[in-house]
Amino acid sequence: MKFCWCTIAVQNMEESLKFYQEIVELSISRRFTVKPGVEISFLGDGETKVELICGPSYKVKNDNIEGISLGFEVNSVDEMIKFIKEKGLEVDSGPFQPNPHIKFFYVKDPNGVSIQFVENM
Repeated sequence: MKFCWCTIAVQNMEESLKFYQEIVELSISRRFTVKPGVEISFLGDGETKVELICGPSYKVKNDNIEGISLGFEVNSVDEMIKFIKEKGLEVDSGPFQPNPHIKFFYVKDPNGVSIQFVENM
């Protein structure tokens, strides 16, 4: 079995696309309207894929979603924190280094989903 993608219901497609393109550096691979008022965007190439879905039936219930995070590997946590702050975003928690081999921190996407940036050392 192979993991296909993670689906995130979003309040505002443009704001969410901007975050995932500019911050996470995922490119749009497909974007289409399913029916009037419902739009889907797939981001990412290769094995990393995120689906954003926006429409009246897909409203975000809570802007502080707990218990799930999406992790993305970066070359340097310190450089990514600097980049996040330059973009006007806040670090939600961290950085943490639970052992000498990994360092990570979290930010929230525009819909309250925790995004983890991980440096494997």
